[in-house]
Amino acid sequence: MLSFFVPIALVLALVVAPATAARAGQASDQLKVQIDRVVKAIEDPDLKKESRALERRKSVRKIAEDIFDFGETAKRSLGRHWLARTPAEREEFIGLFADLLERSYISKIELFNGEKIQFVGDTPDGDQTIVRTKILTRQGTEVPVDYRMLKKGGDRWLVYDVMIEGVSLVANYRTQFNKIIQTSSYQELVKKMKTKQEEFLEQEKQQQQQQTQTKRTS
Repeated sequence: MLSFFVPIALVLALVVAPATAARAGQASDQLKVQIDRVVKAIEDPDLKKESRALERRKSVRKIAEDIFDFGETAKRSLGRHWLARTPAEREEFIGLFADLLERSYISKIELFNGEKIQFVGDTPDGDQTIVRTKILTRQGTEVPVDYRMLKKGGDRWLVYDVMIEGVSLVANYRTQFNKIIQTSSYQELVKKMKTKQEEFLEQEKQQQQQQTQTKRTS
């Protein structure tokens, strides 16, 4: 079964309060701004109310779109199979991938609090850079998280991959997608992605109905 998950360390990295960087570069500065936006959204007293859960998630999802280059992440995750796709197939795949990754991220984002992130520094290489960070958990352990970022549209930096303790998010998905395509077909992969998308939509529909019922009885 296709598993769209966001590693716990990645969720932590995007919801924790940022610390001061030792050597901040442009990419680090931009990433910190976006993390601040996530923190404010999930800590907003009004948005914390259960009756505004969907609104809160929409707010966080919008920020995720400003953090990730979903097109680049989707392309790299599909790997060699990307070349065989038509323009229409590529557009569809990017849309499905972005939607499912965002929903997986948002479904877990509210589970954590109290962690810290330390920006260690940047390793620039032309239009690409690696922003190195460490997650400082409440238990006192450190989790290295490196963001691979790409410069887009002038001076804007977007994340296209995340390395958590040396394990690549893109490589994880590439292995999963490649296995499905090789054992079945690309069409089967898309079918599984659409099924997963429908499951998320049904969950959101049920949550919305529950919130509406709660408002009526309160």
